[in-house]
Amino acid sequence: MISFRPYFKTWISSLLFGLFSAFYTNAQELNCQVVVNADLVDQTNRQIFETLERALNEFLGTQFWTAKELLSQERIRCSFVINLTDYNNNQFEGTLQVQSLRPVYNTDYESPLLNYLDKDIVFSYQEFQPLFFNAAQYQSNLVSLISFYAYIILGLDADSYAPNGGDAYFEEAQKVVNLAQQTKIKGWNQNDSSRNRFWLIDRIRSQTFQEYRQAIYSYHREGMDLLSSEPEKAKTAIVAAIDNLEKLYIRRPNAFVLQLFFDAKSQELVDVFSGGPKVDTSKTKKTLQTIAPFFASQWKQIKN
Repeated sequence: MISFRPYFKTWISSLLFGLFSAFYTNAQELNCQVVVNADLVDQTNRQIFETLERALNEFLGTQFWTAKELLSQERIRCSFVINLTDYNNNQFEGTLQVQSLRPVYNTDYESPLLNYLDKDIVFSYQEFQPLFFNAAQYQSNLVSLISFYAYIILGLDADSYAPNGGDAYFEEAQKVVNLAQQTKIKGWNQNDSSRNRFWLIDRIRSQTFQEYRQAIYSYHREGMDLLSSEPEKAKTAIVAAIDNLEKLYIRRPNAFVLQLFFDAKSQELVDVFSGGPKVDTSKTKKTLQTIAPFFASQWKQIKN
């Protein structure tokens, strides 16, 4: 059987998650850890950054995104790491690393679904300012940023359990974009960049890139979830998911969602094919080298 220990420990240590109980509760959908890193900011008084971190954790710890009743352990484990580069007069700039995990059936392993770096983070925040989310009204860029990625996380998680299961969440993410666009703040508009929040949700929802969402489902539900019980069948399904992504590459070689997929899955793919029953990976390895050349060093570790 394959060993996920090195990769698993990296994720767990970075996300700093605690244990949780196994009973029905009105718990929020996300079990999220927010970290605000201001090491690059020249600011003597660090309290504002601590207050911001605490406010965001409280916001995500109390906000309900759906009407579902969940088991505590069904909450999606995720993290938001804000790396600030500038702060002046209540204005913040930096980057945002968003990660989320999905439990794999009948194991204690959790598979990374999202590992995305947003480089266009700009927002204003006054210390002790309350954070509220209103789906029908723009509140602040900070609330819009966090809410947008909350819906992306929920959508990808739902897609991994049912074909197009995340439609409702992605629609909500689109609404957040539509409202935030009116502010002209960077990151929400198509002319700001070729890879930003506008294009992220646009590509995920577009039928042109449907293979991405198909792969999210087949990779996890038909692949990873069977890895402990039917490893050969599971690996074959994962190979088929990669083959499906090749169809997208042939049509759109620079597709945003291809990098989105492999940013989360590159190391896991190496781990999957490094142990347990062997399947022929010679073609898959070549496919990966073609459609995701930015991870060439990882693909070299896959043994045929």
